[in-house]
Amino acid sequence: MAILENLGKYRNTGLLLLRIGLGIMFITHGFPKMAGGPASWEKVGGAMHAVGVHFIPTFWGFMAAFAETFGGFLILVGLFFRPACLLILMTMLVASAMKLSQGGGITQASQPIEMAIVFFSLLLIGPGKYSVDKK
Repeated sequence: MAILENLGKYRNTGLLLLRIGLGIMFITHGFPKMAGGPASWEKVGGAMHAVGVHFIPTFWGFMAAFAETFGGFLILVGLFFRPACLLILMTMLVASAMKLSQGGGITQASQPIEMAIVFFSLLLIGPGKYSVDKK
């Protein structure tokens, strides 16, 4: 369809909208974990058991909360975009492993797997021209 073929010129606008939406959602998802303090961080960090890491769960939980909260902000504005994508990608991979290890199968792990795919793709694509990195 001719109408749909012209949408390619809005690639950077699409990336901006995607960054804004994902950034806001990850900030709102990560901030309660960040604000929860060490007790919350230790609980979140327990997910590392799924990948064979059994030490300093409080640190790993803090890193996951940090990646979601501040990584979400960096995604939103397009600053240090690729490192932020990498941090969130790693967080989503651990979340996927945790969900799978709990026996829920692919149905329970689908959301973090989907987000891992999105952030891996964005890592390759970049932030687009409407970002702080491009200024």
